[in-house]
Amino acid sequence: MNVKITRNAAKVIKKTMELEGNSELKLRVAITHAHGDHAHYGLDLDTPKENDIVVSTDKEIDVILDPNQPLLDGVKIDYLYFPEEGFVITNPSKGNHGEH
Repeated sequence: MNVKITRNAAKVIKKTMELEGNSELKLRVAITHAHGDHAHYGLDLDTPKENDIVVSTDKEIDVILDPNQPLLDGVKIDYLYFPEEGFVITNPSKGNHGEH
């Protein structure tokens, strides 16, 4: 499975992970709602569970994924400052290029 994290997103994630109590946690990407051929995604800090896989990224952030969710393979995590500040998670490899 593959995960892409942009430079902006990595800065925000690393800052959160450096907070007290978060040093042992990893980033989890989960599907919050799926319909048709695409999904809506969420982020959380967590520890891997028995059936999870951990994917290393080029931004030195390990990401927890559920291997039974094919819409998680190829997700892209970005952080935008405009028009609204926040994370944007898409999966271009599955045809999901943003909110609809």
